[in-house]
Amino acid sequence: MVVIILEKVPTSLRGELSRWLIEPHTGVFVGHISAMVRERLWIKVCSKLKGGGALLIYSTNNEQRYKMQMFGYTKREIADFDGLQLIRIPEKEAT
Repeated sequence: MVVIILEKVPTSLRGELSRWLIEPHTGVFVGHISAMVRERLWIKVCSKLKGGGALLIYSTNNEQRYKMQMFGYTKREIADFDGLQLIRIPEKEAT
C-alpha cells in the first residue's frame, strides 16, 4: 500500500500521479504498486514540486509496518523516536 499526500503542487503533477494511483481527496493518492514504481514516482514528485511539499507513506517490514518520507515544504515534520517515525508540528507552526 502506498499513500502520497501533496500540498501546493502543480495540477500537472496530480494528473501524472492519477495514472498510477487513485485520488480519493484532493492531493491524496492511494494505491498498491511495486517498489520500483513507487521509487520512480517519488523521484518525479520531488523534481516537480515547485515550492510545494509531499509526504510518502508505504508498507514495509518493520515494527510500525510502514515508513514515511517527506520532501519540500510541509507544515509537519517526521520525528524519529527510538526507531518509530512520528509526525511533529514545529512550535513556530503551532502558534
